[in-house]
Amino acid sequence: MANGTMTIMDERFKTEAVPIDLTTWARRPVYELFNSFEEPFHGVCLRVDCTEAFRFAKDARISVFLTLLHRSLMAAHQVENLMTRIVDGEVWRYLTIHGGSAIGRPNGTIGFGHYLYQPELLAFVRDASRELERVKSTTDLDRYPGQNLIRFSVLPWFDFTSISHARSFATQDSAPKITFGKITEAHGRSTMPVSIHVHHALADGLHVAQFVEHFERYLASPELL
Repeated sequence: MANGTMTIMDERFKTEAVPIDLTTWARRPVYELFNSFEEPFHGVCLRVDCTEAFRFAKDARISVFLTLLHRSLMAAHQVENLMTRIVDGEVWRYLTIHGGSAIGRPNGTIGFGHYLYQPELLAFVRDASRELERVKSTTDLDRYPGQNLIRFSVLPWFDFTSISHARSFATQDSAPKITFGKITEAHGRSTMPVSIHVHHALADGLHVAQFVEHFERYLASPELL
């Protein structure tokens, strides 16, 4: 099942991409500097208000995690640098970015889920929920090989203030990594810690800040989609 599943998934996840001409790219000096680093990723941890999105998911009886994941994908599509990837030594700007995440299984192990992006929230959560349940019922570790996605994880047990990720330096990877933490309530508002790690050759702190601004806006208005 593993090979067949990934073949089908690869077809579904194919998206258009535009090559970036390095000879005219204003970011080329920064790209060349940080792309030479053994560890080119940089990250931040911050707290976001997710009250409206959390309440919407609870009232609609849909996955809170997938609701948050969708809102962050929506935000990423508004920031060009978070849509850019390094593939086989070339830089590409994707027109669509999907989601992937670790999924806990009943036996205490994890698998990897992959969620096809859809602009409409309920449609996305519906299909992503099926993928989540599918992975829970399997034992494989299939992982989508492409980079036209954001890698998500969730640590619902921790109100963390910092985080690090396992990484294979021998494997080229430029996809952002986003982690959601424990949702806590105080004074009638729900907040959670979020970590965001991006490849410095492609995105700076400014671009992370732009993403956060869009993310907070979409969290505050889940009913729009």
